[in-house]
Amino acid sequence: MTRKPQAMRTIPIFAAALAGLVAMAAPALTRSQSPHIPARPTLAQACHNRDGWADPAPPQRIFANTWYVGTCGISAVLVTSPQGHVLIDAGVAQAADSVARNIVAAGFRLHDVRWIVLSHEHSDHAGGLAALKRRTGARLAAMPAAARVLTTGQVPADDPQSAWLKPFPAVAVDRVLHDGETLVAGPLRLVAHATPGHAPGSTSWTWTSCQGRDCRTMAYVDSVTAMAAPGWRFADHPAYVAAFRASLDRIAALPCTVLITPHPGASDLFERLAHGAPRPVPGACRAYAANGRARLDETLAKEAAPPQRPAP
Repeated sequence: MTRKPQAMRTIPIFAAALAGLVAMAAPALTRSQSPHIPARPTLAQACHNRDGWADPAPPQRIFANTWYVGTCGISAVLVTSPQGHVLIDAGVAQAADSVARNIVAAGFRLHDVRWIVLSHEHSDHAGGLAALKRRTGARLAAMPAAARVLTTGQVPADDPQSAWLKPFPAVAVDRVLHDGETLVAGPLRLVAHATPGHAPGSTSWTWTSCQGRDCRTMAYVDSVTAMAAPGWRFADHPAYVAAFRASLDRIAALPCTVLITPHPGASDLFERLAHGAPRPVPGACRAYAANGRARLDETLAKEAAPPQRPAP
């Protein structure tokens, strides 16, 4: 997302659905403390009443080798292994230093980051890519639609939000990915899922994290809000709407034990991490996709409604 007032709002429909799913889930596991960092405030505590895209947040283990290293308002996730790490999303340009500090504070070395990937090609998630790529020496991989934007830093008119979006530092893309491809870094296997809709290059990611014999499928699912700047109507782009609906179907079918979203509030991530590793929530991706469908249908209905005449 790009417009902050809407982007930072937790979606009521999804939040209610997720709360119900959590209530039915198994009891939470005992918290696994990091061997790398001393006890520190949780994300929920540190970010209480703070949701700015560049507001610094502490790192926190999500589960096993998956870490939150983003800010109070924008996610960045580090998936780690002894043979190298993968960073998902970089936040705004102003947050690059904070993300880098969090990687180090979590006990990892910047130059061990092998790959950087992203959710979508907007400045709130891609603005810090160039700086973090330089600092880590990592390679960058992206879907074709996202790669075209990253190499220029300019969002073209085919993006529904283009009129809102500010340019960001351009960055070279080392590998162009396609739907269903697997990104490999040592033992890590991250699968890229093309989920265009919120942006043309929207990408969701799944991988497996294990703590002993407890293995969970992590799903970093891109934003599903149908947002458009004035003058861009979804109803005028039926092919785009069809692709968006297909993406929502794919998201609903993803393997998804633990849901993570680029805007943490969209999946109540900090609250779910308040007492340690989040408990598995069956159906979380289905609920998230259902919320996206409802928002898309609502947007199309508003576009189809006749304009209201001013009161006499």
